[in-house]
Amino acid sequence: MLRAAVCGAGALLLRNSRQTVRLEWSAVAQRRWASNMPLNTVVLFVPQQEAWVIERMGKFHRILEPGLNFLIPLLDRIRYVQSLKEIVINVPEQSAVSLDNVTLQIDGVLYLRIMDPYKASYGVEDPEYAVTQLAQTTMRSELGKLSLDKVFRERESLNANIVDAINQAADVWGIRCLRYEIKDIHVPPRVKESMQMQVEAERRKRAVVLDSEGARESAINVAEGRKRAQVLASEGEKAEQINRAAGEANAILAKAKARGEAIQMIAEALTSQNGNAAASLTIAEQYVAAFSNLAKDSNTILLPSNTGDITSMVTQAMGIYGALTKQLPQKSQSAPKPTVSTPQSQSRDIFDEEEKNSS
Repeated sequence: MLRAAVCGAGALLLRNSRQTVRLEWSAVAQRRWASNMPLNTVVLFVPQQEAWVIERMGKFHRILEPGLNFLIPLLDRIRYVQSLKEIVINVPEQSAVSLDNVTLQIDGVLYLRIMDPYKASYGVEDPEYAVTQLAQTTMRSELGKLSLDKVFRERESLNANIVDAINQAADVWGIRCLRYEIKDIHVPPRVKESMQMQVEAERRKRAVVLDSEGARESAINVAEGRKRAQVLASEGEKAEQINRAAGEANAILAKAKARGEAIQMIAEALTSQNGNAAASLTIAEQYVAAFSNLAKDSNTILLPSNTGDITSMVTQAMGIYGALTKQLPQKSQSAPKPTVSTPQSQSRDIFDEEEKNSS
């Protein structure tokens, strides 16, 4: 009885220790799905996307392909069952130190596939656990080459470097890593607060820069508008001055033409009969009109001594006119000569006409 009790207690203790080891091992590495070990029968049906490794008398014999296969039960034995599907493994969270001495907590997902069942069975004891550990160590080494800011910006390059490192080491195991993805990156709370402050400061800086650029653009637009307004105003003033000058020139030409025509008509009138008498009458009328406007503009007036002697004024004006007409070139002899009278005769004629009118 005592022997049976001791054996029972030993078996129970051994079973508990095996369960503890199994739980710890499953916590470290996640095992992939595989079908249960089949029985060693004569006829075997291998499922699709699986490879069964056969040993004959403890030595590798062959790998069974999917479909119908035959074995010798006493000599052949199914030693390993490898799945050829793509396997997804969660890489546990790990701590890593960046180039600027910031401790990060990072985890990821690993995608791999068994390419050679023989190497996966005999090259390493547990290929999935080995690849997981290799992914963790490669992640630590790659993070140590980057600063904290580059870790967030260069995730794709970081994943590609980890995949290349895993493939170089896992080639002898018959396993190929298809891709590696980082799920989460956890930073310490203080570092996270400083990062948020940095982001806020950067945003404030960008806002100030944008405001200054807007003010600059506004000032440039206002100055450009003023410049264009001044240019347009100067062009308008220039066109106005040109038009005014053209109008004044045309007016001067028109006045000169009209004066020339008037002078021509006056010259023709003077050459006719009694032209001198008409000129004397016009001068007398202008003298009387000018004399009547002497005291309208100013109180200070300079008058000649013989203001009331209209005859002497007219005689003086006609003398000036006679002196000017003597200097003109003489016409041809065929043309009739105009009668030119002296100032005394003109004044005498004027008084004779006035006496006739008074009588």
